[in-house]
Amino acid sequence: MSNFFKSISLLIIVGVTGCQSYHPVPLDSSSVERALKPPDEQALQLAAQQLHHPLLEPVQLDFNAGLSPDTAAVLAVLINPSLRALRDERGLAQAQLQQAGLLPNPQLTYSLDQPAFGSTAGTVSAYGLGLSWDTQQLITRSARVQAAQRQQKAVDLNIAWQEWQVAETAKTAVYQLVALEQQTALVTGMDQRLAKNLDLVRQAAKAGQMTGLDLSAAETAVSQARANRLVLDKQTIQQRLELNRLLGLPPESPIKLQADILLPTQLDVPSALTLGAGLEQRRLDLVALQLGYASQEATVRAAILAQFPKLNLGINRARDTGNVGTMGFGVGLELPVFDRSQGVIAQERATRQRLFDEYVNRVFEARAEIARLLAEALSLNEQIQTAMAANAGLERLEQAYRTALNSGQADVLSYYTAWNNVTQNRVAVLTLKEQLLQTRIALELASGRYRLDEGAPSPVPAFSPTKEIK
Repeated sequence: MSNFFKSISLLIIVGVTGCQSYHPVPLDSSSVERALKPPDEQALQLAAQQLHHPLLEPVQLDFNAGLSPDTAAVLAVLINPSLRALRDERGLAQAQLQQAGLLPNPQLTYSLDQPAFGSTAGTVSAYGLGLSWDTQQLITRSARVQAAQRQQKAVDLNIAWQEWQVAETAKTAVYQLVALEQQTALVTGMDQRLAKNLDLVRQAAKAGQMTGLDLSAAETAVSQARANRLVLDKQTIQQRLELNRLLGLPPESPIKLQADILLPTQLDVPSALTLGAGLEQRRLDLVALQLGYASQEATVRAAILAQFPKLNLGINRARDTGNVGTMGFGVGLELPVFDRSQGVIAQERATRQRLFDEYVNRVFEARAEIARLLAEALSLNEQIQTAMAANAGLERLEQAYRTALNSGQADVLSYYTAWNNVTQNRVAVLTLKEQLLQTRIALELASGRYRLDEGAPSPVPAFSPTKEIK
């Protein structure tokens, strides 16, 4: 066998042996259960300490001390199942980058002609063997690789942005649960006090010291307090289930919160100018859009370069029926008479314009959202201060009615009304505090800041994407 045939055979063997094999990944109940099983506490603690994220900071997980809003945020990023499918996009981007750098395969052709009729005496079988390669991909390779690299970075930042939103949602859920538990404690305390007072009123009514109207008022107050408590109990249970879902834990998993979580009474927010400064270099989704736009720029450049006529180079070896062998080379050049990639170039340019407009709109929406949330925070500050001031007056009124009731100068119904107003106002204050916290977290999201009271944050730093815990 000649060296030419040996070389061709070696190319075929290398190409075949380099192929990957198929390995099935079954989708059954056991594999799903394994995927849904939360990691052990030691693995979670290690992952939380080694977290690398543009905005989230590593934390120390102490499950005995309970979860804080910050630790809940990190825990949600580590094990929330909704983020797993999102992180799979990173594998797709890496595969696209790998594909963009690959060169086209050479083409091997072979033909065989055997003498079949006519004067075939002294003839031999004729054959043709050729090896050719399309050089078109060499021209656009650099632009395609650049586009894929930028797209991969954009995907990483988009994933980090989604992780940040899940983290902030989990943080909000913790504060909401704290507010609900405090509201429930207030209403439960009132329910218990009213139940005790109802027994006293019943005894007084039997002794003729109180009227039937007083007894009806006491029974109505107990019924209202109990109904309010049942509503809050239901909301608290639902909030715990929602927190479990955000954390990626089974519904029945018990959650212990830290005992010192406070709800603020006022939010000192920076100005709109301060929050907006450096916004486009700090918010992860905006930086990702910038990289996506840069990737599309490279794609447009690749489409322009693809107008270059396709050039196919090859070598061939042949033998005719007269047993005369030949060696030669061939050149194929596409003539761009009709198709000069006009449609592809127009499509890529339109995509670039769409990305540009999308980015401009996202910046506009971010600035408008910051302004709206700032106005809402200032309004909530005033509402909380007003409600707290009103609460002091309601408490004094309730104390006055209690004194008057004990001296027989007020009726039970008026006292219960004053008492209920105090409790309801306290619940309203807690609700306003919860709304203020939600506004603060929304401002953190809109401004791309980990905390509003921190100094001027740096632009998005280099980071290692969050890895799944095995």
